[in-house]
Amino acid sequence: MNKPRELKTPTIVNRKANHLYFVEERFEVGIMLIGSEIKSIRDGKCNLGDAWVDVSSDKDEIWLVGAHIDEYLFANRFNHIPARRRKLLAHLHEIVKMKKAVETKGKTIVPLKLYFKNRYAKLEIGICRGKDQQDKRQDIMTRDTKLEMARIIKMHR
Repeated sequence: MNKPRELKTPTIVNRKANHLYFVEERFEVGIMLIGSEIKSIRDGKCNLGDAWVDVSSDKDEIWLVGAHIDEYLFANRFNHIPARRRKLLAHLHEIVKMKKAVETKGKTIVPLKLYFKNRYAKLEIGICRGKDQQDKRQDIMTRDTKLEMARIIKMHR
C-alpha cells in the first residue's frame, strides 16, 4: 500500500532579528493568509527581514507589517499584494502582554520564524530588546571562536 507523500515545507527564518535584537519572550501565533500567499510561502518566496509586528492601541489586534511575500506565478488575476498588512491570531492575554511590553521603552515585537504546523501557517514572534554595537561585536566573536574550535576538533580526529 502506498504511503501519502510528505510535503517538504520550508521554514522561513528572520536571521536579521537574532543579530539586531535580544529575544526576551517568544509566542506562536497564527497568520491570516489567502491562497496565493500560502502557495508562495510553500515555494519559499517570503522575506521577514524588514518586518515588525504592530499592536493596535484601540482594538486588541496585532498585525504583521513589512513582510514581503512574492506573488504566486500561476495565480493570474487572483494574486495578492506582496507587502500588505496581515492580521495575526493570538490569545487575548498574549496580546495584552505584548501591548504592555511595547509600551516600555526600547522593546519591540519582531517576527522570528514562519513555518507550517498541521497544514496551518504559524509565525513565531518575539518581544525583543535592541542590541548595541558592543553586543553585536561580542556575538560575532563568540560565533567565530566556536567555529574555530569546531575546525580544530575536526582536524584532530
